[in-house]
Formats: sequence, C-alpha cells, structure tokens
Amino acid sequence: MFTGIVTDLGEVRALRLAGDLQARIGTGYDTKAIDIGASIACDGVCLTVTGLGADWFEVDISAETVSKTNVSGWAVGQRLNLERALRLGDELGGHIVSGHVDGVAEVVGVTDEGASTRISFRAPEALARFIAPKGSVALNGTSLTVNEVEGVTFGVNLIPHTKAVTTWGDTAVGDLVNLEIDTLARYVARLQEWG
Repeated sequence: MFTGIVTDLGEVRALRLAGDLQARIGTGYDTKAIDIGASIACDGVCLTVTGLGADWFEVDISAETVSKTNVSGWAVGQRLNLERALRLGDELGGHIVSGHVDGVAEVVGVTDEGASTRISFRAPEALARFIAPKGSVALNGTSLTVNEVEGVTFGVNLIPHTKAVTTWGDTAVGDLVNLEIDTLARYVARLQEWG
C-alpha cells in the first residue's frame, strides 16, 4: 500500500527485454535500506525490487503491466515519481493507493493559473464514472484532488511544490499517465451493482 505522496524522483537508467521487461531505476533512496522483494511505486505502478546497487534498483515488469500502464512508453533518461511502500506508523498524507493501475489517462490541457497549474485529462470511459469532484485519484503515483468532472474529462490543480518535487512540472498535452481510481469509489460502485 502507498499514500500517493512522492518521496523521490527516479530515472530510468536501462530497459531490457528478457522474457519480461527489466528496468534499472536510479534513485536517491538509501538502497542499503531496501530489501530484495520490496515494493516501490514507480509512476504509480507497484513493482517488486529484484536487484540493487549503490544508487539504483531493478524491477521486472510483466507484459500484462506493460499493456495496462504507460510503461510501454518509458525511455532511458525518463524521470519517474517514486514512493516506498507504506509502513505501520507512517503519516497518511494522501489517500490509500494500491499501485495497481486501472488504466491510462491522456493529458488534454495544461493551463497556468497564477503559480499553480490546472491539468485536464481524458479518462478511459469505463473508469470515468469512478471519478468525482473533490474525490481523489492517483496519477503517475501522485495523490491528487479532482477539481471538476465533465463526462470523461476531469481536472486537477497542481501547486508549485508538487510541480517541483514530482515529474508534473514537465507535463505536456498528449502525455499518457497512469490512473488509479480511489479504492473507496471502486467498492461503493461494486456494492451498488449488488443493489
């Protein structure tokens, strides 16, 4: 489990196809404090650490994960939002995030409003019903509050701090981002199906 509060900016250092996709990710985390088998959210995708170095970790990414996320577009040199798994006693500053990406949303608008930036997204139609004004979403692993929703389009507002400590300062129209809907919204919808 994660909170959607990004704690490091990583960088894709290597990508290799060997059955699954293997990625080496540079990090500022103290890798001596990371165990093989630990979970790290990489742009919101919960991945298992399979190798460690002085300032990097490696992960194996299944074809299923590549097909359901924006991992297929990762490139060497790309920055990633990173978050270590939640530990008992940690502050829950964002919202409960599983790292199980539901789909990919497309950036359809980027507008500066003072020092903040409003970003609009087009969600996959099947997921749009789970997104509500003032609700939470995880986008590329970042817990964000939804400002407005109109059909399959929704918007969020990013303050300067968020843009500075995440990859959101680099966002452009056409970017594809990992979308995880709020866990509570998922369960409420499921309960309503059973009516």
